[in-house]
Amino acid sequence: MKKSNKIGILLLFVLVLMACNSKEKQDHSITDKKDHSQHDENKEATFYTCSMDPQVKEDKPGKCPICHMELTPVKRDENEVNQISLSKQQIQLGNITTQVIEQTQNNVEQNYTGVLTFNQEKSKTFSSKAMGRIEKLYFKSTGDYITLNQPIYQLYSEDIAIAKQDYYTAFKQLEMPGDFGKNAKKILNSAKQKLLFYGLSNSQIENIKSNKDVSPYTTFYSTVSGTISEISAAEGSYIMEGAPIIKITDLSKLWLETQVNINYFKSLKIGQIATITFADFPEKSISATVSFINPEINPETRLLLIRFEIPNQTQILKPGMQAIAKLRINGGKGIYIPTDAVIREESASYIWIEKKPGVYENLMVETGIETNGLIEIKTKIANGQKVVITGAYAINSEYKFRKGSDPMEGMKM
Repeated sequence: MKKSNKIGILLLFVLVLMACNSKEKQDHSITDKKDHSQHDENKEATFYTCSMDPQVKEDKPGKCPICHMELTPVKRDENEVNQISLSKQQIQLGNITTQVIEQTQNNVEQNYTGVLTFNQEKSKTFSSKAMGRIEKLYFKSTGDYITLNQPIYQLYSEDIAIAKQDYYTAFKQLEMPGDFGKNAKKILNSAKQKLLFYGLSNSQIENIKSNKDVSPYTTFYSTVSGTISEISAAEGSYIMEGAPIIKITDLSKLWLETQVNINYFKSLKIGQIATITFADFPEKSISATVSFINPEINPETRLLLIRFEIPNQTQILKPGMQAIAKLRINGGKGIYIPTDAVIREESASYIWIEKKPGVYENLMVETGIETNGLIEIKTKIANGQKVVITGAYAINSEYKFRKGSDPMEGMKM
């Protein structure tokens, strides 16, 4: 009996000991799980990036694979993916300021650069009216000035010689009696019209009567005064009827052609006045009017060609000179913010909006015209929103540093 009691007590002791060991192991297991869980949470709450290359984002310490600097631990931002929170000190150091968005009337004063060209409406091209050979050119250089009635070229032409002979013969037969005289008068008038068509002047035609000039050589004279802008023939060359020989342009009025953003098309009109300045004469400025608006838009550049008529009575301005047209255009109502407030990436443009004090959110936008340091925001934004107008790039850099990516990564306009 005593022996049985001893065995029972021993079994009870063994069972108690086993129970204690099991509880201890269970407690250790729970503690280990808690520690491991806490470690994972800490790991998820922190990542490592490089201050020089914020696109680098690692889960553990180490060196930057790009610049080999030590990676910096950064706590993950708990805000929404396109938001960032900044402290008062960061806002002050980044010079971050905002402005309430509102539509304004923007009268745009734009500068457009162009080059002075010949006024084609003030140009005259002298062409050969008959087939022949250029025997002599009296002017051989572009830029030479020609006055009215100066000789331009001499042409050898059998066709003109025949017309001269017909005219002289008809003139000599005018005094003949009867039908001979009447027919001679008709032939004389016909020959004169042909000579006028060939480009001879009335005085040259009358000279045939008195001097019996039926030579195949004929000199042609300028009917305008101006500057030679083009020479198309050379001495000794044969030319066909209608071939150009020389071009003379009046430089008292020039053209300035430039291109304007299509957004201003509705505000442009013929006769609109602009102030023109010149790179070669900084102190000189004149007023000029819009004389032509091209009805066709360049499909590649989305620009519209306009032309100004430039007065040049003193002729100190020369074709080829650079000029700037300052044109005031009604830009219409819209949202205009400083150009530096817009972050421009390869695939998108965006701005930073203040959601609440210290919290900023990026917003992808479509931009329009730029003028006087301002840029148009065409994306619809509610009035009263606060947009970051200075320090936008500081916010952007901090976002990349914390998030390890671009705010608009993967997005396209």
